[in-house]
Amino acid sequence: MNKLEHPEPVDVHGQPPARLRAMQQEAAARAGLDAHFRDRLADGGYGPELAVVPAGVFWMGADEGERGFGESPRGQVRIEHDFAIGRYCVTAEEFAYFTEATGFVWADHLARNQARQPVINVDRRDAAAYLDWLSRQSGQRYRLPTEAEWEYAARAGAATRYCFGDELACSEANTGSFALSGRGALGWRRFLPFCAPMNQAVDVGLYPPNLWGLHDMHGNVWEFTSDRWFGPVDPLNPVPRPGEWFITKGGSWFESAWLARSAARRPRLATELDVNLGFRVLREMGHPDN
Repeated sequence: MNKLEHPEPVDVHGQPPARLRAMQQEAAARAGLDAHFRDRLADGGYGPELAVVPAGVFWMGADEGERGFGESPRGQVRIEHDFAIGRYCVTAEEFAYFTEATGFVWADHLARNQARQPVINVDRRDAAAYLDWLSRQSGQRYRLPTEAEWEYAARAGAATRYCFGDELACSEANTGSFALSGRGALGWRRFLPFCAPMNQAVDVGLYPPNLWGLHDMHGNVWEFTSDRWFGPVDPLNPVPRPGEWFITKGGSWFESAWLARSAARRPRLATELDVNLGFRVLREMGHPDN
């Protein structure tokens, strides 16, 4: 491939929205794909709906004045390769398709969501089993995103706290609470059914997408990444706890909007099951190994 086909990654924060959308279209064209697509599976079905994310350079993490527990200091990160990521977190019906195809057994006592709600009460081993099956069925490599890939995709060129700006309106995400000012107050008037706390995960895609077409990157359920968490896992106890801890992103219906910032992160055990924890797929593309 020549340099015109694979341009040098650029700082996405300096690009206008029209250029960011064009970068997505160009990345999709390089791979012979639509900007939003689904892989056909060997059994005749389809994988999750994906959005192409172009390579680029961005500022990751939080400024010192607003950095929360365990959050990374702000720094520039380079995403070398285009990739595709789920437009939504994996849904209950998508995971059910996998369980029926493979005979995967869920513990009977666990609460489960239905249909287009996010799949919950799955740990990283369950997510890995789903991703391995999806990879075999599609002939592509599916995996969890790294924290940098997740945050880059969530921001979609935005350097603000959220992909929508520095405030999050209740019409834009399913979180446990909001600071109602500006667009947040407008949300209460215009989107009343969505502004009272939902107290549970809701169907994916109810809230507006970011510039690259990704839904629910803020709120609904926390999402596993592939990166390990190092150091204390409790702000009140500096002693590290035993176990394999991993970084999750996005916040959820249970916590405040502040924890749904693009830079926010929380540790979760690899074996942890929860009603506010799920995952989103990443599908590699344009990588030399592909």
